Amino acid sequence: MRRWNGWGDDSVHSILNTAALQFLQERVGHTTAPSDAALDAVTQRLPPGRLPTHPKLSTDNEARVRASFGQSLPDWLRLRFGHIDRVVDAVAFAESAEDVREVLAFAHTQQAIVIPYAGGTSVVGHLTPPKTDRPVISLNLTRMNRLLHLDRSSQLATFQAGVAGPDLEAQLRAHGYTLGHFPQSFEYSTLGGWIVTRSSGQQSLRYGRIEQLFAGGQLETPTGPLTLPTFPASSAGPDLRELVLGSEGRLGVLTEATVRVTPLPAVEQFHAVFFPSWAQAETAVRSLVQQRLPLSMLRLSNELETLTSLTLAGHPRLIAMLEKYLGMRGIKGSKCLLLFGVTGHGATCRSALRSARDIVRQFGGMPVGKTFGEKWKANRFRSVYLRNTLWEHGYCADTVETACDWPKVETMMRRVEAAAVEALARFGERVHTYTHLSHVYPQGSSVYTTFVFRRAGTFEENFNRWQAMKHAVSQTIIDVGGTISHQHGVGKDHAPYLSAEKGPLGMRTLSELVRQLDPDGIMNSGNLGL
Repeated sequence: MRRWNGWGDDSVHSILNTAALQFLQERVGHTTAPSDAALDAVTQRLPPGRLPTHPKLSTDNEARVRASFGQSLPDWLRLRFGHIDRVVDAVAFAESAEDVREVLAFAHTQQAIVIPYAGGTSVVGHLTPPKTDRPVISLNLTRMNRLLHLDRSSQLATFQAGVAGPDLEAQLRAHGYTLGHFPQSFEYSTLGGWIVTRSSGQQSLRYGRIEQLFAGGQLETPTGPLTLPTFPASSAGPDLRELVLGSEGRLGVLTEATVRVTPLPAVEQFHAVFFPSWAQAETAVRSLVQQRLPLSMLRLSNELETLTSLTLAGHPRLIAMLEKYLGMRGIKGSKCLLLFGVTGHGATCRSALRSARDIVRQFGGMPVGKTFGEKWKANRFRSVYLRNTLWEHGYCADTVETACDWPKVETMMRRVEAAAVEALARFGERVHTYTHLSHVYPQGSSVYTTFVFRRAGTFEENFNRWQAMKHAVSQTIIDVGGTISHQHGVGKDHAPYLSAEKGPLGMRTLSELVRQLDPDGIMNSGNLGL
């Protein structure tokens, strides 16, 4: 059963070992386990929906609660504390583009707002109903999950857009193909969600971000369908796929998507390297990506994330042996861990692995084999369950991510971490913060930072702390010169900072586009601040 107020399957639990809990208590402070609101109590307090009966709509209170929130920390706080001031009025379930059009037409007659919903994994407030007097419908697309067509000669696969990651990969794997798009939310996030938030998978270095994989599809807008044909390339004016990519449900509902797929790889391995310092590690990673080796992933953890990962790993005797081995080679307290992947044809992978090892050694790196990499692969979709465990011990966890050019990367990392520390210090609180580079490019890199801090006693206290920290780190990202979002999208949480990136003319252009496709504001969720 899916958790209603946390991440994932409620039968799956992450364990925080004793050493890790002590480590966290030393860095942040002791706290007490929370007492969460019960689902029954929450549903009983909901006001009735504001829509007439319709065969496509459900007004079940539990369904309304589950459809009104994603996985952002403010969403968690509202659910855990039972501080729910608004939910959607009804949930519609679509199985086809015709169903979507029917719901949009009904919404028009009721002056209602429609918010597309599928995996419910948003961490930036995409799903939260806007503050409005108009009724709101959550349009659930999870029943639209079929592979419609596979073109082997062009390596194109057409899916209904509500298909979740595991179902998509299973349907492709049966034919010997993969999309290769594996965000951390893979178990629940969907193809349509990836496209409309410009998602990036963990192995995008090989397969590409979702904008490279999205070949075409169909968007149902309030003014009619927008059909995007597939071409290998085109110079026929602006690419209309870009209207859909990053549109975040503001222009319409993506019902169908054609994506570029790849034959299943013959070889896939993940290797680990330790570096004596961040400077050496960053230089090595930049060299690896700029020499365009055929690697599938480069993931570099800074000193604090490396320390945290080793502490969370358990197995203290084995970690002690590793520390001794690395120490004898001059890699000690400020060490940084790099994970890299080789995926594809056997001979190509062997050549890439040799070249990668040669390059990392030039910058003081020590390869330590596949153990850490394979452990990461086995748990890469399970690590997010740690958020549930941290909460149960009395701690909040949140993240922020950006991307910037290489000369700004270390400055961005240090200043974002410092901004969070300073923001929570004003409340008399400490925060454990650490960073990794999750996606690297010849031009620059993403910068992904995690924050862990003590849970306060009330919703208001926690929300105020989060809001102060969120503003501090977001403003720092803008000041240093990064994008407000590399892979999570904008939603409502990042909307106040979007204009700094797009500029006044850019924001007016987006607003005019919205008015063209949605003149009555049926898709007016508040996402993108539009």
